[in-house]
This record gives sequence, structure tokens and C-alpha cells, in this order.
Amino acid sequence: MAASSATAFMINGFDPTTADRLTQDEQNLIARRRKLLGPSYKLFYEHPVHVVRAEGVWLYDPEGNAFLDVYNNVPSVGHCHPRVVDAIAKQSKVLNTHTRYLHEDILKYSEDLLATYPDEISNVMYTCTGSEAVDLALRIARYYTGGTGIIVTANAYHGLTTAVAEISPSMGPNVPIGQHVYVVEAPDDYRGNGEDIGEVFAQRVEDAIKKMTRHGIKFAAFIADGIFSTDGILTDPPGFLKKTADVVQAAGGLYIADEVQPGFGRTGTHWWGFQRHGIVPDLVVMGKPMGNGMPIAGVAAKPEVLESFGNDIRYFNTFGANTVSIAAAQAVLDVIKDEDLMANSVKIGDYMVDGMKKLQQKYEHVGDVRGAGLFLAMEFVTDRTSKKPDAKLSLNVVNGLREKRILISAASPSGNVLKIRPPLPFTAEHADVFLSGLDEVLAANS
Repeated sequence: MAASSATAFMINGFDPTTADRLTQDEQNLIARRRKLLGPSYKLFYEHPVHVVRAEGVWLYDPEGNAFLDVYNNVPSVGHCHPRVVDAIAKQSKVLNTHTRYLHEDILKYSEDLLATYPDEISNVMYTCTGSEAVDLALRIARYYTGGTGIIVTANAYHGLTTAVAEISPSMGPNVPIGQHVYVVEAPDDYRGNGEDIGEVFAQRVEDAIKKMTRHGIKFAAFIADGIFSTDGILTDPPGFLKKTADVVQAAGGLYIADEVQPGFGRTGTHWWGFQRHGIVPDLVVMGKPMGNGMPIAGVAAKPEVLESFGNDIRYFNTFGANTVSIAAAQAVLDVIKDEDLMANSVKIGDYMVDGMKKLQQKYEHVGDVRGAGLFLAMEFVTDRTSKKPDAKLSLNVVNGLREKRILISAASPSGNVLKIRPPLPFTAEHADVFLSGLDEVLAANS
């Protein structure tokens, strides 16, 4: 099979068969990567980006050229934030160990973290990655309910472990969906024809529960991130997931909120994406934005959901909540509060949406603009009547921006939606650079 086919299921993936168009140094690096890391490791963009350092919202190549980062959510408070770097350095000089010893810092952080949650959620368990956190949440849900059936959306991505890959349809046809995993169409209000998307989506989930029950499968859990980031960044209207949560919990299943991408203040109005919808999930999974890229993630839980699992099953993760990662996580939480980054997410997110909507009026192939805080989307269509996805234009824009040293990517099953999620300290000046570049690229593709 041609190497280019391997990129078919990764939006914005580099095609290694085109490497001869790059500089000799870039070709050498790519060849070494493939030889040493194997073919699974993919690169972004038609012209991959070589980065050697980062600061704030900027990435730098070996020549010192600055690339505006409008994509990376993992360094949530900005690349190499001085307070996070300092916390890591100081703690690494003192102690780095696991959770089987008494230590104050994990308790202080857990108290501060859980204070951002509804009162009903008062326990937290730690892992190293979001994939591990989702894997653990699935184990808890199945143990608590005695069921095995899981419901996900049609282009969901939740992680890379064996169990979690089985609930991640976006990974493509070579990664089988689990036999007890039921897939429902995502809640796309842009194509909703005026329907109550909350009612429609809740009915889809209810129908899936009935179908799995009819096949002798006991329902265990529904899992989604509250902005459906890989399904196309489906943010509106706030509150539409409340009816789905009611359906899930009434059927005896658990609602698992995947907050790896929408969490830690990214939506601006709330700490957590599920709060935009007025729901209290049973389990919440968090990922590496927790530590600004350090290996720390976790599962927050209602204590009654965790009790039997915790009493009956010994769980341990050597590096989960190690003292250095906890120090990083504490610094991230403190920075979000002290620098008022949630308010900034609302302010700059609204500013960017306003600018993108002006471009929507200017360019007819921009079908929709939407977002929540600093997680934004611009959707391209061949025409606004049919709303047929225009993936070619989307990738042209992504790669056109890359040539202007502005980094974003794309999402949705068709890849026709710009995925825009800059670090939280983004400013209006940064937004203007992005909007100006986007205008120029759209003009060149009109």
C-alpha cells in the first residue's frame, strides 16, 4: 500500500511520498524519524514544522523564525510558563516519588482541583495521560454498573490504549470499534434544520440504549467531550446535553465527561465543559493540560461511584501524581486563577468569533463560525444551501496559514472544520495576527 494512504485517516497529515520537495536537512530528519520510530509516527502539514524551543504562544524553528501557536491545548497556560517551569525545577531537586508515601502536596492540589467541581464530585484518582484516565473511567463504570455497553459519537476520539481505541471511531477502519460499543451521530446544530438538537441527540442515545439492551448488552456508560472536538467542534447551544445526561442516568448508566480538551477553563465561562450544559457527570476524565504537558491526568468521581471499585480493586500508577507532576499541576491551577485566564478565554474567544464572522460575510464558502471560549471552529462548505463539506478548502487554509507561520489544524469526519484552540494567554494582538493571516489565505483560495 502506498505510504500516502497511511495519512488518509489523519487529518492534516504529512504525506512522506512528497518529502523530495523539502530541504535536504528536513528530508534527513524525516528519514531518520521513519527509520528509528517506525511508520506510526505522523507529522502535521504538507510542509512539516521543525521546532527547537517555545515561549508563551510562540514556537521557534532552528533559524529563529516564530510560529504563532493557535492549536496546542496541552500547554494550556502557554509554552514554558515561568511559574510552571520553576515549580518543576524546584520540586525535582527535592523529591520525585509515588503516592504510596504520605505527602502534603497531592492533598493540597486535590483540594484545590475538586473545589472547581460541583459538590457531588469529591474524589480524584491520578494517571499519567488522558488515555489512561479514560481507560480507568471505563473500568470503574463497568464495575459499578455491571454492564459492558458504551455509547460514543461517530467521530469521537478518546485515546490510544486498547480499551480506549475501541471507543475512538475517528482512528479509522483499521482500528476496530469494540463489540459492545454503540455509535451515535454527533449533535450538529448547524445541520439541524431548526430541530431541538438536545431532544434529537438525547433520542439517539436513548435508541442506542434500547438497541444494545435488545441485543442482551447491559448499558454501562455514555462518554463525550462537551464540545465534540473531533466531531467538528459542536458547541451550541449551551445546555443541549442536559437531556442526554438525564437519559443516560435514568437508564442506569454513567455519564463520563471527557474534559481533556474542553477542561481547565478553556471554554471561559466555566472550569469544565460539562458545566456549560448544566449537568453533573458521574465521572470526569482530565489530561495533560492539567500539568501544561507534564505527565499528569486523572479521573474525578462521585464518591458513591468510586466506592466499590476502590474497596475491591487495588489501583496503583507509579508515575501518576508523582511529586514533580503535582507541582506542575498546582502551578497551572494557580496561574489560571491568578492571571484570570478564564476571563481572558471569554474575552479573546468572543473577539476571535467576531472577527471570523466578519470573514464569513466576506467569503461564501465559510458556512459557519462557532466556539466556546478559546475553542473555536470555522466550517467550510461547497455552498451554503447544501452545506456539503469542503475538506479541500479547509486543508488549503490550514497549510496556507502554516506557510505564514500560523499553526492550526482541522477536525470533523470530513476534515472541513478549522480547529482553533490557542494557549489560554492569547491576546487580541495575537488574534489579529491570526485573523489577518486567515483573511489573506481565504482571499488566495477564493
